[in-house]
Amino acid sequence: AFDLPGWQELFEELQSENFHVVAVAIDENTETVSELAAGTSYPVLMDKDHLLTELYAISNVPSVIWIDENNMIARPAASEVGTDTFTEITGMSRETHMQQVRDWVRKGVLPDDASYSVPDLSEEEVQARLHFRIAAHLRREGREEEAGAHFDRAAELAPLDFTIVRASMPLRGGDPFGEEFFELYQKYLDAGAPFHGIPRASSSN
Repeated sequence: AFDLPGWQELFEELQSENFHVVAVAIDENTETVSELAAGTSYPVLMDKDHLLTELYAISNVPSVIWIDENNMIARPAASEVGTDTFTEITGMSRETHMQQVRDWVRKGVLPDDASYSVPDLSEEEVQARLHFRIAAHLRREGREEEAGAHFDRAAELAPLDFTIVRASMPLRGGDPFGEEFFELYQKYLDAGAPFHGIPRASSSN
């Protein structure tokens, strides 16, 4: 959600060239997302049941997918950012990707990695998503203890999946930008930053 202003800038730059942005928040807090989306003129959708992450085998956020005018995937999921807010932490900056988008929109040029084939979710990852969905439903019903058991099981099955482990933090009273998150992020880095999508060539890209 902190990337939204950066995408607004690119949208304003390219919208006259048939470029559109659709943001999808993997979140349940409509009020918080609405506040973060203030000032955007493109759609910001809510995916409380994480259907999008299952459809595109997304395991980390932010992830960016390019869809062409024929509703075909032009470039599959990649871990890209819309701002440089967290560059010092992640080593990721936005400009290389933003220029790739410009070249695609204006020249029809796709990056070499656009042909990358994203692997399917493993059986454990599929099960983890099902447990997460059950947990989220139980939480909405006020059945916190039962929800907690399913959140725990989801995290056991996919311990480095941000769409599960990090997404559950605010639902369980945690801080998705607090100490718990940074512990998860370090484990993720130590494991080689596993990601369902285009691998990053280096931390500076």
